[in-house]
Amino acid sequence: MFSRQRKGSPLAAIVSYTLPKLHTGKNWYVDFTCYDPAEQKMKRKKYMLDGIAKVTERRKMAADIITSVTQRLRSGWNPWAELSNSRQYAKVDDVINIYVKYLKKLHAAGSIKDSTLVDYNKRLHVLCDYMQNHTLPIMYIYQFNLSYISDFLDYLLLDRDSSARTRNNYKIWLSSFCSWLVEKQYMDANPCERIKTLKEEDKKRSAISSEDLQRINRYLNKNNPYFLLVCRMEYYTFIRPEELTNIRLRDINLKEQKIFVASSISKNRRDGMVGLNDEIVRQMIDLKIFDNDSNDYLFSTGFKPGKKKITTRVLRDHFYKVRTALKLPKTYMFYSLKDSGIRDLANAAGIVVARDQARHADISTTNKYLQGSSLTVHEETKHFEGHL
Repeated sequence: MFSRQRKGSPLAAIVSYTLPKLHTGKNWYVDFTCYDPAEQKMKRKKYMLDGIAKVTERRKMAADIITSVTQRLRSGWNPWAELSNSRQYAKVDDVINIYVKYLKKLHAAGSIKDSTLVDYNKRLHVLCDYMQNHTLPIMYIYQFNLSYISDFLDYLLLDRDSSARTRNNYKIWLSSFCSWLVEKQYMDANPCERIKTLKEEDKKRSAISSEDLQRINRYLNKNNPYFLLVCRMEYYTFIRPEELTNIRLRDINLKEQKIFVASSISKNRRDGMVGLNDEIVRQMIDLKIFDNDSNDYLFSTGFKPGKKKITTRVLRDHFYKVRTALKLPKTYMFYSLKDSGIRDLANAAGIVVARDQARHADISTTNKYLQGSSLTVHEETKHFEGHL
């Protein structure tokens, strides 16, 4: 899948060494050639035997050298690089393929989500393209070092004209990849720890004004009440879009007005519980949402309950259509509904209530969530009257 055949690569990239051989005559020596990745060519290595007086001892030493060197070459050893263990002589392509299999195993075990696997594979493709087409090829994993990674990040920033945020996200992924390389002893230390994070521009997303929330409400109530329910779920419950596409009807406790966000679908792999607003409950009843099978996804084709899971892109794209129809600012994004909901709930019921509904561990931290399926929810979240 990620094998790289480099255009114009030398024969040495395929035949990386020749076996050692004894030479006799005026001088006795054992020699062989091996590919030097730094100089991109085959180089000869010699072991001189003239210092041994007896011919029988020379032949014995030569045999020992040939046996030892042959075994080491076949295990990946390279005389032009001094490394701490033989794994660091592993071919880059081989290591990448092992990493891909490792990711697939994690995904199959439920340790990483679909979106994470797709994201990692996408970044890996970009890295492999860089290795193949935009730099001198590297053969061994020990060459994947600080300078090489730094050059790759510069390539993203300068040649691909990526933003500082994109470059920083690649650095985070590379650090994860290098941590795996360290764990598997392909590296001694994570070189990404020495690479600085660039200062990022402020996010272009902004919260939606009360007036515009009411415009969205009126427009969708008339044209697409099912997508209005989607927007209200984001605005009132603060459930992340990826989590929202995984919510099933069985996760909703209508009587107690709460939704269970299982660890298997939450971003941080922790169980969570959020309050279900009165307005959402009324709309769900009006739309006969609970007439469907309890195993159905809450939002499927046409944003109605169904068996087929939709992607977050479907949510974003439809929101952009609404934004265009209403001529709203481009800084309004689907995730802006969550920003707006947190703002309005905090103003109406207090920061603590908003914190707990957003599943934040504390007011200043947004990535530490509460645990457990039996967590309580604030009554205020059920009866809070917002603008959407």
